Amino acid sequence: MNVFIKACNHSLKLPKKKDTFALNRIGMDITVIYLFIILAIASIPALVDQITMAEYGVQIQLFFKLIYFFIFYYLVLLVLVFTGLSLFAYIMTITARILDRKLTYAIMWKMSAFAITIPVFVFTILSFFYPLTFLFVLIALIYMTFVMIKIIMIYPKRRK
Repeated sequence: MNVFIKACNHSLKLPKKKDTFALNRIGMDITVIYLFIILAIASIPALVDQITMAEYGVQIQLFFKLIYFFIFYYLVLLVLVFTGLSLFAYIMTITARILDRKLTYAIMWKMSAFAITIPVFVFTILSFFYPLTFLFVLIALIYMTFVMIKIIMIYPKRRK
């Protein structure tokens, strides 16, 4: 659990050079599990809404609500985030090539996964109070792009 707390602390300090290199040393397996954890945390407001939602004449047990939530919300959220993150990392890999930096897709994917930490935590807090729209996703994407470009610029240029 200690490695996840360290990853979270480093993620909150991105795009600092020391934290970027510390996160780069973390394995991909830890990165994926880290994403599962922060997306589970981000799902808490929706889970609370699901549990407290008034049913229309039908009483559903908590166990079935949890199963329904897991299948139709959390798994869908995971697929959407992993797909979006993969596309974003691909675009950032192209950006790194344009900026003449020697960075692979795997590094860009990992850094993108950690750069999503602050937007996910902000989403979690705000979604308790407001229904969030596509505008939030757009702002988060702009923030992540800014952070990723700063991270790309930390790495040295390719040798010719």
